[in-house]
This record gives sequence, C-alpha cells and structure tokens, in this order.
Amino acid sequence: MAFQPIVDARDRSVFGYEALVRTVEGGGAAEILGRVGPQQLYRFDQTCRVKAIETAARLGLQSRLSINFLPNAVYEPATCIRLTLAAARRCGFPTDRLVFETAESEQVRDHAHLTRIFRDYRSRGFLTAIDDFGAGYAGLGLLAEFQPDVLKLDMALLRGIATDPARQAIVGGVARIAAELGSTVIAEGVETAAEYRALRTLGIALFQGYLFGRPQLETLGEVPASTWDALD
Repeated sequence: MAFQPIVDARDRSVFGYEALVRTVEGGGAAEILGRVGPQQLYRFDQTCRVKAIETAARLGLQSRLSINFLPNAVYEPATCIRLTLAAARRCGFPTDRLVFETAESEQVRDHAHLTRIFRDYRSRGFLTAIDDFGAGYAGLGLLAEFQPDVLKLDMALLRGIATDPARQAIVGGVARIAAELGSTVIAEGVETAAEYRALRTLGIALFQGYLFGRPQLETLGEVPASTWDALD
C-alpha cells in the first residue's frame, strides 16, 4: 500500500490519506487490476481493504483513511463489510476515521446497488466519497440518488483551470451544488500553484495531488512548511 496526503488549506493540516494499491516496483492500480479476473474481484477488494487498515494502523495514522472499493465486487454490503470491521477491531483503528470511495468513472452495473452500499456504510459511521467526479458514466444522476460526504473532482477538470473560464464555471458550479447538498469537495490531482490558487478562489479547501505529495509506499508522507510558504 502507498499513501497520499489529502490536505486542508484552511489550517495547513492533513485531512487524511488515501490508500493506493501498488506493485512492489511501484506500478499503479490499473496494472494490478489488469491481472485480476472477474472471479477474483471480491477477494481482491477484501484483501486491499484489510491491507490498507493494517498498514495504516502500523504506521500510526491518526487522521482519516480513504479506501477505494469496487462496487461490482460487493454482493451484499452487510456481509462484505465483516472482514473490514474485524481488521479495524484487531488493529485498534477507529472505524469513524474510514472513508470509502468509488470512482464515478467505473462502470457500475447497478446504480441502485451502489446507492445501497453507500447507505449501509453511512449507517455504520463511515464517510462516503465519489472519486473522479465529472469524468464518468453517472454524473449528476448519481449525485441526485445519493449525496456522499465527499466529492473528489476529476483531475481532467482542473488542468488549465487558472486560465480557462469554462472550467472555472464548471468547478465553481459543482462546488456550489456540493455545498447545498452537504458534500465536501476535494480537488484531486493538483500539480501546480496556479491550479491551487484558482481553486482556492473558487472556494475549494481540500486538496490532493503531486503539489502536496506523491503516493509513498508504506509511508505517511508529510507536507513540508516550505510547500505552503511557496503558495502564500
């Protein structure tokens, strides 16, 4: 597991870390998923959840832990969450720090099923998140069905936003909708100071991306003060 920080610009704190599966050589999730057959999805999903919690606990993570899940691998939310809860109890990791996110860009076979998963997780005290929002198949339709705690904006929406009025209007509109629905927006994939400043102007406070830290294997990277000083 690799971990990437999610930061809060309002007080320069770490909001949490996203756990990202990697090969031993550092290869990404797509490379690994390419080796996972349909019959292995459930076991893979469960293994990644448990590994993320075990590693985060061992590293002494004190903030939120964001875990990706595969909705197509979850056949019954209450049954599939048992190993996750057992791992959290065994490691002494508070379950109210867990955030479960799934990519909007993933082709979910049954949106009602995804909504059922999210509602079950929320009832257990977990935070919920839609990743890559604005890049996928569901869009505002999914948001109308379920309002997650967190919306993670797709990085494609952010590229060139400092000089692109259309992107500024879209991101600003999503931020306003999210606020009215009670969801918090995270700008994902932020790489430049210009992107950061444009997004701050639009009211975004939470950020994730190379500007603040790359995913690091088996490590909880910190954001140096010099990074923030350069953005003032």
